[in-house]
Formats: sequence, structure tokens, C-alpha cells
Amino acid sequence: MWAKKVTIETSATKEQIWNLYSDVENWNKWDNTIKYSKLYGEFKAGNKGILKSSNGPKSNFELVLVSKFHKFTSRSSLPFTKIDFIHEINEKNGKLFITHEIQIKGLLTFLFSKIIGEKLLKELPKTMQTLSKEATKN
Repeated sequence: MWAKKVTIETSATKEQIWNLYSDVENWNKWDNTIKYSKLYGEFKAGNKGILKSSNGPKSNFELVLVSKFHKFTSRSSLPFTKIDFIHEINEKNGKLFITHEIQIKGLLTFLFSKIIGEKLLKELPKTMQTLSKEATKN
């Protein structure tokens, strides 16, 4: 397994962050690696969607975990491999932190961590700062 995570402090509230997380069709407003995204149904575990990355093909995803105001995980399938995008909101000592993690698991982890994982990891801090700024506008 290949896993990398980034945590930042935010001045937004957990409700403001969650509103952006659960608004799947507008993920591209805070994540520049996404051209468009759509969820079929409500923002709850088991529901599926599709997204088009800015530099890649369309891919299907499934919400495998949704815990309101705390955490959600979306999973996409690659050949012989799964990629999970874990988004977490945590409070500590009166401050709010958001953590985004990328996990790649499966037979071709070594390949997809280089082709996809490293590129996504490079964009993660910028994506999270944009998320934080967008959240405080609402």
C-alpha cells in the first residue's frame, strides 16, 4: 500500500467544510485536479458517481464511508488496484484541521503511485488551501 496525507489548520467551521465536501458537483471549485464530478443520489455511503480529472480520463467512484461533519472516503478502481481519497475534519485544542489522504492498494500500487499518486500529492496542499478559503466565503 502507498499512502500519503496532508493536514492543514483552517479558520472555517466544520459545517462550512462539510458543505463543500458534500456538494460533489462543485468539487472542481476547490480542487483544480477535477474538471467535473457528479454523484448519483445523496451524499451517503454506497452511492456512486463519476468524475473527470483535469489531466486524465473519466473515472467512476463510490462513497465507501460518510460520517457527517467528520469524514468521508471516495474510492475509484484502477486495473488491479483501488485508490481511496480520505477527507477528514478534526478539532483539537479549539482549532479545526482538515486532513486529506490518498491511499493506493493493489497489485499495481507501485505503478499507480508514481503515475497518479505523486502528481496528486504535489497538488494536495494547494487544493486544501483553496478548500479552506472557499469554505469561509459561505
